[in-house]
This record gives sequence, structure tokens and C-alpha cells, in this order.
Amino acid sequence: MNWWEILSAALGLSCVILAGRNSKYNFYLGYVYNLFLTMLFWQQSLYAAMALQPVAFVINIFGHWRWTHPRLYERSHGDSKKLRVSKVNLKVWGVYAGIVLSAGTCLASILETFTSDPLPWLDAYILMLTFLAQYLSAQKRLECWFVWMAVNVANIALYVASGLWIMTGVAALYLINGIVSYLNWRELYKNKC
Repeated sequence: MNWWEILSAALGLSCVILAGRNSKYNFYLGYVYNLFLTMLFWQQSLYAAMALQPVAFVINIFGHWRWTHPRLYERSHGDSKKLRVSKVNLKVWGVYAGIVLSAGTCLASILETFTSDPLPWLDAYILMLTFLAQYLSAQKRLECWFVWMAVNVANIALYVASGLWIMTGVAALYLINGIVSYLNWRELYKNKC
């Protein structure tokens, strides 16, 4: 346990709570959170998790833009300057699953061969699911919370195995937040907000 882990935990919890409450301010905390996680995962030799952070930073910028600059047909009925919550087309899920499985397998093989990552397969698949969850969050898709919940369950296993006890607790809190946020976003979806 170190200060990077404690500060990362506080930033991450604040960020996801704001996202689950439909606040665009989650993105500002997300930028700082990415930097702290980069340092934390570098210290723990979790290279796939560390590699996620620059990409997550870019997805965060994209999401910030999408949430605050919706197209005319995507605008919230409650506030025309906000992106409304929507759902993923069922046919697209097969594409997402194929990408996650194939990219996760490739990355896990690379990590297993060329790094000292203690759990390369789990680390790689968590990374791919996290990319998907972040992309869906940036698009304000309701199902992002199901993917986030899967990521959090997997992260609990990864963090326990890596001895990151604060992050284990944080992942458990993220899981709870994912449930609450899904219920919140489901209401927003029903109300076209």
C-alpha cells in the first residue's frame, strides 16, 4: 500500500461516482486519475493495465467531447447541451465480443512472452473489456455499466493476486457504484435524458 494507490483510489471513486450521476465533471478527474494509475501500475509491473492509461486518456477526451457536443438527434430532452443515454444495437455486441476475445488473446500472448506480468491473461482481458467499457461510457450507452461490473469483478481478482488491497476495496466500491449507476442511467434512458 502506498500513496499512489491511496490517491488513485480517491480520484477513481470520485470520477466514477460523478459519471454515474451523469456529471460531465467526471472527465476532469479522469484526466488526473489516468496519470496516477500509470504510476501505480508501473510500480506493480502490471504492464497491460499501465498501457491502458494513455489510451484511456484519449477516450476520456473523446467522451468529454461527446457528452458536451451531442448531435441534434442525440440531445437529452432535459438539456439540449447534453448527450442522452442510449443503447447498443444488438448486432454490434457480436463485433465487440470478437474484438475483445481476439485482441485479448494477442495481448496476453505478448505479455506472457515478453514481460514479467504475473497474470498476463487476466490483465490482458481486463484491458480489452476496460477499453470497451470506456468506449461505451464515452458514447453514453446504458450497457456500459454491465461491462464495467464485469471489469470490476475481474479487477478484484487481479488486485488480490497482486497485493493491491486498497485497489481491491476500490474495485468492490466500483462494483456497487456500477449497480447504482446502471439504475440511474436506466431512468435517464426511459426519460430520454
